[in-house]
Amino acid sequence: MIAAPFHAGERALQTQTGWRERMEAAGPRVIRDYMPDQHREFFAQLPFLVVGSLDADLQPWASVLAAPAGFAHSPDATHLRVDALPATGDPLAGQLAQGATLGLLGIEPHTRRRNRMNGTVEALDAHGFMVAVQQSFGNCPRYIQAREPAFVPPRGDAAPVQWLDTLDLDAQRLIGSADTLFIATAYPDDAAAGDEADARSHGVDVSHRGGRPGFVRVDEGGVLTVPDFNGNRFFNTLGNLVAHPRAGLLFIDYDNGDLLHVAATAELVLDGPEIAEFEGAERLLRLHVEHALRRPAALPLRWGDAALSPHLEGTGRWAAARA
Repeated sequence: MIAAPFHAGERALQTQTGWRERMEAAGPRVIRDYMPDQHREFFAQLPFLVVGSLDADLQPWASVLAAPAGFAHSPDATHLRVDALPATGDPLAGQLAQGATLGLLGIEPHTRRRNRMNGTVEALDAHGFMVAVQQSFGNCPRYIQAREPAFVPPRGDAAPVQWLDTLDLDAQRLIGSADTLFIATAYPDDAAAGDEADARSHGVDVSHRGGRPGFVRVDEGGVLTVPDFNGNRFFNTLGNLVAHPRAGLLFIDYDNGDLLHVAATAELVLDGPEIAEFEGAERLLRLHVEHALRRPAALPLRWGDAALSPHLEGTGRWAAARA
């Protein structure tokens, strides 16, 4: 167990929402500095892994690695070996180095299972890398859309990465129709300075967000607004943003394998009429897009039709909120 698993940003939101005392009791029971056997087995059965990293400018990025099941495997309870490397043009390629902190999300959409592991790159070679566990914990199945991946043959030559200073129409369409996004955030060393407990919580985290198609509102000027629904009250993502308001988003085109990596600054909307207008939202996350990378057909997976999470029945739509 980790005696004090939450840093100042997470604790601030737990206090603001009235959950601080309960989270102080629950956190050490479920956030560990090792992976239980069921998590180790779970990672080993996945054909893809979502990875959060932090660049030299302290901008978080969300990426995804894919390979036949077993490419991620755990030699012992405190390590995860990943036998895959990011392709040229993946933001992760520039950050993957010995000593780098990473956030890892194992998610199996068709069974709605997910587990998180944050840690440090302990070794790196020509075939992959080893991550030493810093924090390991499970997440509930809420808001995961059930869809199952299948591998497709890789293209002969990779399409060039496209740099976007602003979101073009194709990027807006992908984001505006999405039912899933992945978000990387960070609690850098300088945010933890001077607090021994917080110093143990520094690093990168990557998480999942889901909603009805169109739950991410695309506004003028490259502003994205995302409703934040009831969750585990850890506030890992939002707590990071309180201390370091920058996020990396990943959107997947499940039909053709396109990946859209978005760098954004973030603000939290914790009260106001706009929240009440969106059914199920407890707060809003406002993301101001700085730039983005499009990687055509970069993910060698294709997916069947999605079965939306039953937990979305109590959530609204932006069209209804605007009306």
